[in-house]
Amino acid sequence: MKILITGNMGYIGPTLVKTLRNAYPEAILTGVDTGFFGHCLTGAQVLPESRIDIQCFQDVRDIEPALLEGVDAVVHLAAISNDPMGKAFEEITVEVNHRASVRLAKAAKEMGVNRFVFASSCSVYGYAEGAARDEDSELNPLTAYARSKISTETDIQHLAGDDFVITSLRFPTACGMSERLRLDLVLNDFVAAAVASKKITILSDGTPWRPLIDIKDMTRAMAWAIGRATSSGGAFLAINVGCTEWNYQIRDLAQAVREEVPEVEVEINPHAQPDKRSYQVDFGRYKALAPQHLPQVDLRQSIRELREGLECMGFNNAEFRNSDYMRLKVLMGLRDKGLLDSELRWQTRA
Repeated sequence: MKILITGNMGYIGPTLVKTLRNAYPEAILTGVDTGFFGHCLTGAQVLPESRIDIQCFQDVRDIEPALLEGVDAVVHLAAISNDPMGKAFEEITVEVNHRASVRLAKAAKEMGVNRFVFASSCSVYGYAEGAARDEDSELNPLTAYARSKISTETDIQHLAGDDFVITSLRFPTACGMSERLRLDLVLNDFVAAAVASKKITILSDGTPWRPLIDIKDMTRAMAWAIGRATSSGGAFLAINVGCTEWNYQIRDLAQAVREEVPEVEVEINPHAQPDKRSYQVDFGRYKALAPQHLPQVDLRQSIRELREGLECMGFNNAEFRNSDYMRLKVLMGLRDKGLLDSELRWQTRA
């Protein structure tokens, strides 16, 4: 088996490679990445890419069909990866997350790839009061990032068939320790603040709901999707991946961190403007279809592993929100140095 992973040099990629090595030990793993965040290593003992067989440095917008020759499965992670980045680079988000993803899926089918796994997002539900949203609920994407994900799902659905099985995994907000850690994610931010400054500042009133998932459990779902038969969900499946118990209000996340990191102060802004990104998600369909791949990491374990990982790094940067731990800061820094152009492409003469 040959598996191609796009965006393997990001936050999730190093953990995904470990998971696939265990799930498919004989597989040839190929990574495709621009390398924007290759230098953002956090506590890595070895270069994560030493665990794969082939590493290609290429923009997902430029992938040629020849790269897909002989590939059995594609796991498509590459994306402009969060709301702040999508707001700063809205047109590029559309090009990378939507148009390039559709082109990749079409090329994969034409080249005889059998499985296409797309990393989508529960953010497509946007603001949703009341009951938890399932896959049949109305969609309400509020950001460029969320809109790009649902647009891709819509445009690749018709490509699916018995010989080209597509699984769109709608993930909650990610969390957990990584060899390329991001701190622009809510739980990761709270743990970093607790470790570095003993103070967590919640910018909202703490009431918005968020579903969360540890990256280890995200990668277990991707391993399931690679081997998923059409009898388990059909040729095209868009599915919420996670655990219903992992729907939390922001203030509850801060409290959980305070219980794991002693002497931490939590400050809530009761006068904050309402945060419209509030929703709960139902994961019953995933539980029914993938009973052997359900999430195993609980909230306390994620917090402990983040704390231990940061402490092993000697992390003490109270100003981390202005550092390379924030993906938008990395891109802005590369652009300011003249290494990236206005379309986020490498400047070869730089």
